[in-house]
Order: sequence, then structure tokens, then C-alpha cells
Amino acid sequence: YTPTKKHNLFGHHFTSIAGAAPIIGPCIAAYWGWLPAVLWVVIGTIFMGAVHDFGALVVSAKEKGKSIADISAHVINRRIRIMFLIFVMFLTWLVLAVFAMAIAGLFVKNPTSVLPINIEIIIALIMGYVIYKKKLDALVPSIIALMLLYVFVYLGTLYPISLSTFGVSNPKNTWIILLFIYSSISSLLPVWLLLQPRDFINSHQLIVGLGLIYIAIFYVQPAITAPMVHTPSDAPPIIPFLFVTIACGAISGFHGLVSSGTTSKQLNKLQDSRQIGYGSMIGEGTLALASTIAAVAGIALITQCDLPGVGHINDLHWADYYSSWEHAAKNKALAFVWGGAALLENIGLSQTLARTLISVLVISFAATTLDTATRIQRFIITELGLATKIKPLTNKYLATALGVIPAYLLTINGTGWDLWPVFGASNQMLAALTLMVLSIYFYNKKKNVLPLVLPMIFIMGIAIYSLIYKGIDFWIQNNVLLLSINTILFSLIIWMIYEGIMHAFKK
Repeated sequence: YTPTKKHNLFGHHFTSIAGAAPIIGPCIAAYWGWLPAVLWVVIGTIFMGAVHDFGALVVSAKEKGKSIADISAHVINRRIRIMFLIFVMFLTWLVLAVFAMAIAGLFVKNPTSVLPINIEIIIALIMGYVIYKKKLDALVPSIIALMLLYVFVYLGTLYPISLSTFGVSNPKNTWIILLFIYSSISSLLPVWLLLQPRDFINSHQLIVGLGLIYIAIFYVQPAITAPMVHTPSDAPPIIPFLFVTIACGAISGFHGLVSSGTTSKQLNKLQDSRQIGYGSMIGEGTLALASTIAAVAGIALITQCDLPGVGHINDLHWADYYSSWEHAAKNKALAFVWGGAALLENIGLSQTLARTLISVLVISFAATTLDTATRIQRFIITELGLATKIKPLTNKYLATALGVIPAYLLTINGTGWDLWPVFGASNQMLAALTLMVLSIYFYNKKKNVLPLVLPMIFIMGIAIYSLIYKGIDFWIQNNVLLLSINTILFSLIIWMIYEGIMHAFKK
């Protein structure tokens, strides 16, 4: 337990949950038009995602920092705890694989971001030592650290680092390996040494980055070039896939793991939980909204680019970037990087500096989530070892290895971005299961549970429909690995819902 000041913990929690997903998801979902994406981000964030995150943090704090899986054993029964842990373990493997691929892809496409991202790690280690060993207030060191980071952002534009120049034949795979080695080491270090100080830097970076983007939006007033609603035949059905594609941009089960896994163990006062739990999700929704605007309006400001899969284009239009579903899904966060950078160019930044700045913003948050997810996976595997009385699983080094090795195998198995809809659906299903546990917990305390039950029913239906649809798709493709993962997740979901319903009937 490390009691932490409210504003410092807000920075840690915000950057831990605000990874690449609220950027990648809306960029892909813009293929269905701007209106569905904006509506789901706004409504989902306020009435579902923030309620979920806030509830998980409060209940975990009230239950002495226990995880949601532990609380489910107390609220429902011991069986559901083991099922919950296995489900979370599979989901976290997907999270690690998806985020590692996202970061590695951005490193390859934007080599100017490599230097500042890696320097940030060194700066964070120094900052952690200064704050916690020298007992200095975090504000001034974190601002100095942010200024140093921006110096290296500029230097990164002058000295890009590409692994291919060193003779590496597969730079993306090499970056993935290096990222997993780094996240393993990071997850074993004390939280105050690297994770918290880097989150202080990233929270300021997010405020500056989002501030610049929104200033540019209001100053430039870009025209929305995307259609209001777009439902072409080559895309998956908008219902349910809009919801699971946007994923963390509206509601995320992973946030409940952060709330009950690391944040509750740093909460100084219960009163702080509203700003940290509910407020951070509002911040993530704001990031998802900025990503949507960049994808539906910002990219039309680009005068020249080399579009992957198309070639050189003068005066990029929305229809060029989103010419097909395959194209939209492959280019992922590039719409935010290019569109956001184009907005910043219109307020005076050079193209290279603007793109580097946005790339560093995206990678910083994706890397923070990678660290947090690896740490949480270690906790989950250790907890599973305690629950099943398999002692080797309680060893933190073995638990860390079991956390990252399967995730790495997912990245090299040729599954590509087929992982995203499975990640999105299972992630939202975890949110629904967390809401189920919270509903029963507060019902037992005779509280009003409608704000929890209504989102639970909606998200549960969307996630089950998505997993069934993708299961059939994987069966047709003969994709044995993803079909197996999909089937295991679906089976655990049905079992946990059954346990919850039986418990409710008993009550």
C-alpha cells in the first residue's frame, strides 16, 4: 500500500487506462461515419465507462484493495473467482499482444519517436529517485522532466532511429521482443521507481497534447469530410462491431483491473476516488473524441503523404484514407497521428515535429498500459496460483514470464489485427461482468443499482453477439488459435453469467 496524493494518483491512473485503444478504436470506427462514433464515445463514457471505473475503485478500496476477482468470490462464490481470473488472464494476453504490436508498428513508421520514448524511461527513473528518496514534491520535477522530453522530441526529428539501418531484417518483431523484455523488468520494479514518475510525465504530456489539439480544432475549424453514417458492404455490421471497435474509448473492463489492481492500493482518501475513477474516464473519452475528430476532419488537411497500400497522394481526402474496411483496419492509429499533426501544422508546427509529437503521445500511453498490464498479469497469475494452490505460479518471476510469453506468441502467429475485435469484445464483456459483481455488491447493501444494471445488460448483449459472430468467422477461416481463444472466453462468460443469475435468484 503506497498512499499517494490525489493529483499524482490521478496522473498515474489516467495514463494507465488511457492507452492506444481510445485512439486506435475511434480511428477504425470512423469508417462507419462520424455520428455513430461520436454518440457512442459521449454516451458510453458518461453513463457506462465512468460509472464502471468509479464503482470498481470504490468497492476495491472498501474491501482493503482486493481485486475484482477476489471480490467476486466474496460476493458470489469461490468458483467464479477462478473463472474470473482465467478470463482476465486470457484478456490480458490479448491486451499485451495488441498494444505491443501497436507500439512496434509506430516505431517502424515513425522512427523519429524512438529517441524521446526511450529517453523518457531514463528521465522517469531519475525523477522517481528524486521524488521518493529526496522527498521532493512531484510537480516541479515532473514539469522539468516534461520539458526535457520535448527537447528530445525535437532531437528525435533530427536523429531518427530505425532498426533496419542496423541490419535488422524484421524490425517490428525485434521491437516487440524488446518491449516485452522492458515491460517485464518494469513490472518487477517498485511502482514508485518507474511506473508512477513516468505517469506524472505522461499526464502532463496528455494535457499539453490534448490542449494543443483542441486549440487547433477551434482555431482551424476543419470541415468534417466524413459522411454522417457509412455502412458499406465490405465492413462488419455496425451493430455490434462499432461498440467493440471503439472499445476503451467508451467503456473498458481493463480499467476495472487497473482500479482494483494498482490504483486502489495507492488511494489516500476514499473521497479522492470520484476525481480519479470517474474523472479519468471522462478524460479518456475526451481523448477518444479528439481521435475521432482527427480521423473525420483532420486528415483532410494533409496536403502530401505516402499512404500505406495506396502510394503518394496530394490533398488527402477521407474517402482516400477510408477506401475500404481492410485499409481502415490496417492503418489504425495513423489517422490520429496524421490528422492530429495536420491540425498542429495549421497553428505553426512543422510537419515532422507535429507528427513526432503526436506519435510520442500515442506511444507513451500505449507503453504505460503495456507496463500496467504486465504488472496486473503477474498479480492475476499469482492470485490464480493461490486460488488453485499451484505454488510455482506464485513465484513473481515465473508469473511474469507466463504473462508475456503467450502474448508474444500471439503476435507472431499470423493472427494480425484479427485480435482487435476479440480483444474489444472480451474487454467489454469483462466490464459487464465487473458491473454484475458491483450490482450484487451494492444490492446487498440496499443501494440503487439501476445505474450499474442497465449498462451491464447492454454491454453483455453486445459482447456476446460479437464473440458469437467472430467465432463463426474464425470457424470459416479455419483459424484454430483464435477460434480456441474465442470459445474459451465465451464458455467462461456463460458460466459466470449463470453463477451470477443463480446467486441473484437465491437472494
